[in-house]
Amino acid sequence: VIKKYQYLDKVNFPSDIKNLKISELKILAREVRKEMIDAVSVTGGHLGAGLGVVELTIALHYVFDTPNDKIIWDVGHQAYPHKILTGRKDKIKTLRQGNGLSGFTKRSESEYDPFGAAHSSTSISAALGIATANKLEKKSNQVVAVIGDGAISAGMAYEAMNNAGSSKTKMIVILNDNDMSIAKPVGAMSTYLAKLLSGKIYFSLRETIKLIISAFSKRFSDKARKAEDFLRSAVTG
Repeated sequence: VIKKYQYLDKVNFPSDIKNLKISELKILAREVRKEMIDAVSVTGGHLGAGLGVVELTIALHYVFDTPNDKIIWDVGHQAYPHKILTGRKDKIKTLRQGNGLSGFTKRSESEYDPFGAAHSSTSISAALGIATANKLEKKSNQVVAVIGDGAISAGMAYEAMNNAGSSKTKMIVILNDNDMSIAKPVGAMSTYLAKLLSGKIYFSLRETIKLIISAFSKRFSDKARKAEDFLRSAVTG
């Protein structure tokens, strides 16, 4: 077998990612990005959403215990890196082809796809449903919804957040505010996020998060620290 990548060749499932050092994850991210571009150049598909979440995808699978912990991707287009890292690397060039991989997350395709995402703004409500089931069954697994700044402006996302807040259900929502969507984000939410990222609140957020983390269990703190270390290395080199 011809070796193509330094680290991606060794990664078939998220458990393999956990064997890598933080410094090696940055190289893995470059390799995942290259593999994704190579695949989409053959099959066609949506590049932007997936390219924008490569580091985030690696960080989530590195920190959380998937598939026991559930990651719900809003809009299936951003799940290409997720597919590469969850046992479907060898089939990635069959994306959107007959009898090939779906262009979206698909429950029948992998145990790492707990929800069949297609169009936007459904991830928070889906995550809330799974988290509510965990609560009823007294399970401690984490449930994470990943949603973008464009998708979060839709009504279904607001309804889900309203319901989650009132029910006090344990779940995590990650807002991927990268100022990218099919069309330019508009409206009050987009304006608010832009102001938030340019204001003092954003720059003091890290210290606030440290205080919050210190109040939680050591297991949660260790996971948060791992994610912070990786994201810092991705940004600063």
